[in-house]
Amino acid sequence: MQYHAFLIKYAEIGTKGKNRYMFEDALMKQIRYALKDVEGRFEVTKEAGRIYVNAEGYYEYEDVVEALKRVFGIADICPMVQVEDRDFENIKKQVIAYMDQVYPDKNLTFKVDARRVDKNYPVGSEQMNRDLGEAILEAFPQMKVDVHTPQVRLRVEVRQKVNLFSVVIPGPGGMPVGTNGKATLLLSGGIDSPVAGYMIAKRGVKIDAVYFHAPPYTSDRAKQKVVDLANLVARYAGPMDLHVINFTDIQLYIYEKCPHEELTIIMRRYMMRIAQAIAERTGSLGLITGESIGQVASQTLQSLAATNAVCTMPVFRPVIGFDKQEIVDLSEKIGTYETSIQPFEDCCTIFVAKHPVTRPNIKGIASSERRLSEKIDELVKTALDTDEVIRCQG
Repeated sequence: MQYHAFLIKYAEIGTKGKNRYMFEDALMKQIRYALKDVEGRFEVTKEAGRIYVNAEGYYEYEDVVEALKRVFGIADICPMVQVEDRDFENIKKQVIAYMDQVYPDKNLTFKVDARRVDKNYPVGSEQMNRDLGEAILEAFPQMKVDVHTPQVRLRVEVRQKVNLFSVVIPGPGGMPVGTNGKATLLLSGGIDSPVAGYMIAKRGVKIDAVYFHAPPYTSDRAKQKVVDLANLVARYAGPMDLHVINFTDIQLYIYEKCPHEELTIIMRRYMMRIAQAIAERTGSLGLITGESIGQVASQTLQSLAATNAVCTMPVFRPVIGFDKQEIVDLSEKIGTYETSIQPFEDCCTIFVAKHPVTRPNIKGIASSERRLSEKIDELVKTALDTDEVIRCQG
């Protein structure tokens, strides 16, 4: 079956009242971006609460569906046949042809759900339901009507054209990216942070990312792994800038000057400071991390409080209450898991204390950080000045 168009249904956008058009326009923009590399020509339009993706000429159906399933804001994707000739006898013929092509196995139950959006059309909705159902039964006697729990619900919408559709493919839901501001993701090579970025982007937030690289202790392959993860997240979140920060000198200085049981917390606090500086200069309103309570020593409540203490902007932790398997399951769903488990160390795993503090005292940590006063500001400035920006587009 070669469908002429796809009806895009949304959920939350429909509650936005007078501002709904802004969310619809943002969704249409994201749909166009998602389809830019799909073979075929597509026109994205809207009409009275409906968004359509109209296909011109040949296209790969599966590729289009997979691209649309990555667009936040889409609740359902409905492949459609559009009928321009609205003569009712022609509609009957097109309905029969549709049911014949889409459902080779005719042993099924169905219901016709007609809607006369154009109130000037001479045939009412209830009459269409009866007459179209009768036409289907005459053409395919093995089919049965079930008005309560049909296997197939054929929808017929009479607008400027007549839309026929019955297949409903779930979309990712959420809000269109860019409708709820911008935030900066602390992206490591692990499983959790790409999932966190995906979850915040799903709420309509445009994201950029920061990665802390520590050559020669971390390899170029570890860096490429993070670039690959950023590109995978960008398939959902749209184009994003990945800021690569050389963290080696800062880590070595902390390692030299501070108690080793506090290394992880102090390094994490400087990562947050640097990430916030980047966020502020790029227009982000918050930071995103993949932290989950109690998963590691740096993610106890006391440790999270210690890292939060150096930030003045909000820190969003969308997987904070997830267990590891829940995060793994979501990473597999969005396609980041296999990349995340590649065995290339990131800078967080190189300088790990044998017995890290799990209940750090913020005043004590701040006291230890005073040992860094001679050089740390200069090292942070150098790290920010040598920021490498990589554009990731999925």
